[in-house]
Amino acid sequence: ADVAVVGGGYTGLWTALTLKEREPDLEVVVLEADECGLGPSGRNGGFVHGYWSYLPRLRESFGDEAALAVAHVGDRIVPGIREFCRRYDADVWLREAGMLRVSAAPAQDDAVGDEVEAAHELGAGEEAVLLEGDALAARISSPVFRKGVFMRDGATIQPARLVRALRRAVIASARVHEHSRATRIDDRRVETEHGLVRAREIVVATNAAAAGWQPLSRKLTVFGSYVVLTEPVPELLEQINWTGGEAVFDGRMFLHYFRTTNDGRVLMGSGSGPIGYGGRIDERFTGDEPTGARAEQGLRRLLPGLAEARITNSWGGPIDVSSDHLPFFGTVPGTRIHYGAGYSGHGAGPSWLGGQILARLVQGVDDELTGLPFVTRRVPKLPPEPLRRLGGGLVRASIMACEEAEEAGRRPSLPARMGAAIPRVLHMSVGTR
Repeated sequence: ADVAVVGGGYTGLWTALTLKEREPDLEVVVLEADECGLGPSGRNGGFVHGYWSYLPRLRESFGDEAALAVAHVGDRIVPGIREFCRRYDADVWLREAGMLRVSAAPAQDDAVGDEVEAAHELGAGEEAVLLEGDALAARISSPVFRKGVFMRDGATIQPARLVRALRRAVIASARVHEHSRATRIDDRRVETEHGLVRAREIVVATNAAAAGWQPLSRKLTVFGSYVVLTEPVPELLEQINWTGGEAVFDGRMFLHYFRTTNDGRVLMGSGSGPIGYGGRIDERFTGDEPTGARAEQGLRRLLPGLAEARITNSWGGPIDVSSDHLPFFGTVPGTRIHYGAGYSGHGAGPSWLGGQILARLVQGVDDELTGLPFVTRRVPKLPPEPLRRLGGGLVRASIMACEEAEEAGRRPSLPARMGAAIPRVLHMSVGTR
């Protein structure tokens, strides 16, 4: 083939489709270990957005000019998915209703609102609007919400419907081999359990599994994220004024994220799942009952108006968290092996952008997308194992203890506060925010 894409999730499928659209004569092969979309791409929270909500972090990492460049490029994501749906007649339950970040405890107040200050200082105040009191309650009413920030950059999808539509589109124009796990990746060669592919260009797009691939092993760690889904409760949603379809998340470090569905259900997620060891993906990322229970506890605390809503489903999956919580793309030095990873739990939308970037890296295109910091920056290295697992586990437990105490109105213990402070001292990002 001309191009071998390893991974049949969002990033791999967007890359394959973009390559075929840009250069129809390319021979593209997609290799997927299981079935396309059965991993995190088909089971995520369904939030689709760009990078206006990341503006404070982007400024800190890249400076004002580059931060604005990333945010403006991110504006193409929702229209890009909308155009895909139109072109391929795909109903993915796309709902463009914006995104809302809320403070649900005094300790979250400072974090919720950073977007407003950053957007105002960069001349884009309309991108992040502070909501308090009645203005917040008009969008979603909860006795624990203290204030919020509304960002027009945001939409929701049914994630499995999107990845299935992508799969159909790619199968129509490229070769897709499912149940073909890559066992070895070399320059111009990918070995699988059942055969091999020779290709002049290779793209590695395996999400959390990339944490076990040597070139990226020090740049990624794996966290678990779990969701619960309620029965349809449209009448309860009307009672709390949550009828506009906004995607919502709170100010926690291990955040809660929640949205409604087309049939009036509520999905509540918790990014507080287990941390992985190296690149090992095991049953903890799909069957960790305590994290599912924390997601339900978050639902009952944050939205007490939904106390009568019965939980019908719960599931989880692994997410690839980069050392600075931002995605990265590049090429392994001395090879034509390209990669994209590190969405840190926010890949449903940015994976569209990732596909655009990776297609350009394959084609050798130098433009504004390949010039973004997502491609050009030096990604900080994480500690080696077992220090990463031990240290990450300590910090995770400390942050969770602090957040639970703060939400209960208690002062966190001194050991918890000390453990939670470690990332700030080491200038590292921990958690799913």
